Amino acid sequence: MSTTITEGTALNKKDFATPNDVRWCPGCGDYAILNAVQRTLPELGIPREKFVVVSGIGCSSRFPYYMNTYGFHTIHGRAPTVATGVKVSNPDLSVWMITGDGDGLSIGANHLLHLLRRNLDINVLLFNNRIYGLTKGQYSPTSEVGKKTKSTPLGSVDHPINPLLFALGSEATFVARTSDTDMKHMVETFKAAQSHKGTSFVEVFQNCVIFNDKTFGPVTSRDSKDDQVLVLEEGQPLVFGANKDKGIRLNGLEPEVVTIGDGVTEKDLLIHQPKSANSAYANLLAQMSYPSFPTPMGVMRQLDGRETYEDALCQQVSLAQSKGDGNLQELLTGRNSWVVED
Repeated sequence: MSTTITEGTALNKKDFATPNDVRWCPGCGDYAILNAVQRTLPELGIPREKFVVVSGIGCSSRFPYYMNTYGFHTIHGRAPTVATGVKVSNPDLSVWMITGDGDGLSIGANHLLHLLRRNLDINVLLFNNRIYGLTKGQYSPTSEVGKKTKSTPLGSVDHPINPLLFALGSEATFVARTSDTDMKHMVETFKAAQSHKGTSFVEVFQNCVIFNDKTFGPVTSRDSKDDQVLVLEEGQPLVFGANKDKGIRLNGLEPEVVTIGDGVTEKDLLIHQPKSANSAYANLLAQMSYPSFPTPMGVMRQLDGRETYEDALCQQVSLAQSKGDGNLQELLTGRNSWVVED
């Protein structure tokens, strides 16, 4: 039986859990992400009835069944269209769209592109495990070149999509990355996404223990993450390493890894500026990857002030209504219609 929530009631993680059995493979990274979202929502100060979770198809898309909120489990690749309809119909709702690298960047890529460019105030969480898990292990749009799977027995020849570059190229106003192995960072990133007015795109590194285990192991494992992860903090230099003795500086137009103290100080390093109007810096971060560079984690771009789609649409509707009642028949039989006679 669900708990009755009234206005002013303090919410907690249990208020967002459903009685449904959570059914993912044991050890799946989706459990951690679900836990993080259920921890995040109670801290946002938003009534539970204002949340809507929308998903497409895939392992990640079981999410609405496990969230005690309103929700839609839609069809393959079409979560952005349903999420758009929900937000436009009721702009006061906090809409969370859950998708995966297959659902969001293959059949749904066109729909996702338009959601991002329109800048609806929606939070998009894209779980990236570089594989099709639900359909048992085919290569996905983010699988690396040479990836051997059931559908590519000799190795994939496709160049993979970089989800962050996809979002930046679609002119998303908030772009971030986090990992299922870091609960604290996930919660912080999800909070930042919700606080942003506009479309928030968050790539989540997610492990598929059955069909693509440890695909992000070199970056996220306990033994290597201190040296391989660059945690982004606004206004701070790009420093990383177990001993915080490495950094990123710009050499001409190219970033390079340097050792601090070897003729280099923190003043020589790039400073993290996610609110820069120029997306070149965010694109630079999005292209940094293992093994040549540390992998950036955090908010890479946060462009405030751009009007949201739902606000612009509501203003347009109000303007149209202010002109008085229209005539549907005149619209249908106006100057652009004609009669065909024998």
